[in-house]
Amino acid sequence: MDQKKPNPIDVYVGSRIRLRRTMLKMSQETLGENLGITFQQVQKYEKGTNRVGASRLQHISTILNVPVTFFFDDGPASHLSSDNRSDVTEDDAVTRFVGSREGIEFNLAFQHVGNPKLRQNILQLVKSLSRSPEAAEIQSEEPRVTG
Repeated sequence: MDQKKPNPIDVYVGSRIRLRRTMLKMSQETLGENLGITFQQVQKYEKGTNRVGASRLQHISTILNVPVTFFFDDGPASHLSSDNRSDVTEDDAVTRFVGSREGIEFNLAFQHVGNPKLRQNILQLVKSLSRSPEAAEIQSEEPRVTG
């Protein structure tokens, strides 16, 4: 069975909905209740499986207290390819990490480190860990966390 892949822009918008909802520590169920839909529908929006209509996106932006443009900021650059289909390019790994629970928690915690020199030391530590053989071994053993 050949399933149609979600449009990358729909996936990106969904990831931004998830990012903001998670930043607010709001559950999918709460967002769904505010929208008058099920949490399963919110999941489909966040995965990009279902497209978010303009009026629904406006309602989501009101609930999440961000402008509609938030869902497109720093989004994938889109242009039409020779077959008039949308062609999207972007570093998806960074977007996935920033939108993940770990990425959000890391960023929020990192912002609370007030000492600039300490922040630089933490950054250097993370970089050195990512280059170590132990880190490569752990990455290959651990299942990929999506979420």
